Amino acid sequence: MAGSTEGTTPRTTATGPTASAAREPVTARLRTRLRRARRTLRRTGVDYFRGAAPDWLAFALFLAAVPVLVVLNIWIPAWVPPTSLVLPVLAGSLLLRPGTLVLLYAAAAVGLSTESLIHTGERVASENPDTYVYGVTPGAALVVGAVGVAGLLLAQFRSRVGVPWRGGGTMLFDLRERLRVQSQLPRLPEGWSADMALRPAGGQSFSGDFVVAARTGPGGRMLEVVLADVSGKGMDAGSRALLLSGAFGGLLGSLPAHDFLPAANGYLLRQEWEEGFATAVHLVLDLDTGQYELLSAGHLPGMQRSGGTGRWEVKESEEGPLLGIYDGAKFEGLCGRLDRGDVLLLCTDGMVEIPGRDLGEGMDRLMGEADRLVVKGFRGAAGRLIETVAKDVNDDRAVLLVWRQ
Repeated sequence: MAGSTEGTTPRTTATGPTASAAREPVTARLRTRLRRARRTLRRTGVDYFRGAAPDWLAFALFLAAVPVLVVLNIWIPAWVPPTSLVLPVLAGSLLLRPGTLVLLYAAAAVGLSTESLIHTGERVASENPDTYVYGVTPGAALVVGAVGVAGLLLAQFRSRVGVPWRGGGTMLFDLRERLRVQSQLPRLPEGWSADMALRPAGGQSFSGDFVVAARTGPGGRMLEVVLADVSGKGMDAGSRALLLSGAFGGLLGSLPAHDFLPAANGYLLRQEWEEGFATAVHLVLDLDTGQYELLSAGHLPGMQRSGGTGRWEVKESEEGPLLGIYDGAKFEGLCGRLDRGDVLLLCTDGMVEIPGRDLGEGMDRLMGEADRLVVKGFRGAAGRLIETVAKDVNDDRAVLLVWRQ
């Protein structure tokens, strides 16, 4: 019967929806209602923290906290000082719109004035006014006012740049996750493996280094990977890396391999950034034969380890110009082959640049450390290389390993 599943009784007058609902256990109905309530609450919470919901509820909670703190200050002033009004003021600066925030500040000012008047009256009415130590001091008022001004500036800045008043952190988290997802490597066929790791400078969340990769060609037999290093570091480089990674990911596979870097160069020139150059290396690997080609745009050369001899070889092609410098740049490629047991290593300059030393010394050290990982296997080796070679380097670092088993 259509609409029924195997093993269930067909619906009749005695076994229809009404009778089924009547026989449904109370606990099952409660679970259903709880699940619906949880879904509604989660949807409301997502809208709230992304700035798509009104802030009246948060304003009402913070506004109610002001008289509570005033009463507690009058009742137990030793435990609740006048500066406790900083709490709703600070929380409001993080969650409320600027206009609503001003109303909260007005309520806090009224509460602070009320505390001052009541404590002044108690001091005058006391038998020994000189020993009365409670009240609103100029310093306490200055602290509350300073926090309020800083919070208002923060709220106005978020409103001016268009970031939701509660969604700034969520937006940055989404951007970081998007960059991480775009840097994931595709699944490779049997006999091939790859590993990649990125580490931003100074322990930050955003990196100017990024990787885009895709299986291209008939049947996905070609692996194309681009390892890029955007000028600068930190948030500024991270935002440009996010934009470039999306653009490079769209170009990868939609153009012939030799047209990718010229197209990326043209895209970068059209952005007209003041500090808009980048280096990149484009790997085009045939997963059937192991033949590959490296095309470089001012990037470090690749490094290949032969499984037969156990020796490393620097794969240095004719270094092309940096991306984003001038139009009409030409990029020459270097061909090679990965046999069984061979490893190809690509990295950014943060892995090999050592102040006061030649670049070749850094590359020799990197290859030496990579050679020690052969015994343990190269799976997870990219992260281990960063930790052993460039853990404390204040620069963005990226490592890509591709090996044939």
